[in-house]
Amino acid sequence: MEKLKHVLSNKQFEDPELLEYLFVSAEQLERDDAARMLDRVLQGRILATIFYEPSTRTRFSFESAMQKLGGGLLTQENASDNSSAAKGETIADTIRVVGNYADAIVIRHPQEGTAGEAAAISQVPIINAGDGAGQHPTQALLDLYTIRRETGRLDRLRVVIIGDLKYGRTIHSLLPLLTLSPDVSVDLISPESLRLPAIYAEEMRLRGVNFRELESLDGVLETADVVYVTRVQRERFATQEAYDAVKDIYRIDAAAANRMKQHAIIMHALPRVNEIAPDVDRDSRAAYFRQTKNGLYVRMALLKYLLA
Repeated sequence: MEKLKHVLSNKQFEDPELLEYLFVSAEQLERDDAARMLDRVLQGRILATIFYEPSTRTRFSFESAMQKLGGGLLTQENASDNSSAAKGETIADTIRVVGNYADAIVIRHPQEGTAGEAAAISQVPIINAGDGAGQHPTQALLDLYTIRRETGRLDRLRVVIIGDLKYGRTIHSLLPLLTLSPDVSVDLISPESLRLPAIYAEEMRLRGVNFRELESLDGVLETADVVYVTRVQRERFATQEAYDAVKDIYRIDAAAANRMKQHAIIMHALPRVNEIAPDVDRDSRAAYFRQTKNGLYVRMALLKYLLA
């Protein structure tokens, strides 16, 4: 297994040996953390987090992961306004400079492909924390890890994905990894205007994945093992009117959750707006807060792999 230098795309995690290594490492790190026995393997290392778009879970989990492993941090939130980008500095120059101060850089940017551009000139590892509507590979990792932990498997699954499939980089990153496993079928639920881009649908067709593109939840929740709900993202729409037309089209409430199998799970990358009602939080099938905790340990495993 050739070691990765940068983390840019879900494609880099199609090696089952690498996935298993990271998942086993994440499980062990969680046990060590609970026992207060974490090894500070990244002491003396520094992680820079540069976020040109808002983030709570991704930024905090990376920063917490680095500190739990003994490393230090340089952090830049709202980098478009609060860094030299506001003076016109290019991404390339920012990366060259920050790479002098840090041993790895986590970057989120609204423009698709920016992380790849950064990696092309960086002397230190670049981790893509989301590039516009493109990729979010570490979210895909933690989602896959969550599905395996919650259901006990990655094969023989019926998965329902609901909401913004057009702009949802979470789904763009997860689907190719999820459908590597045998006997996974997928129901894609969205309005016509937010359907999955053709490139991802075609990839599933070429792999022989059984999937359907639907606009209604009728008859799909009852057979699902995993229901993944996504937020309709206001920031991806050109006008308020276009957003308002689709923003509340799907909603999982307690009644909808009760249509699901007892051991099915509900996932969401968060933040949520109205697409999952708060009354679902008490349901044992609601896995989304456990999902966020898993993100900490998966990112710890990844940083340890890249930097230790």
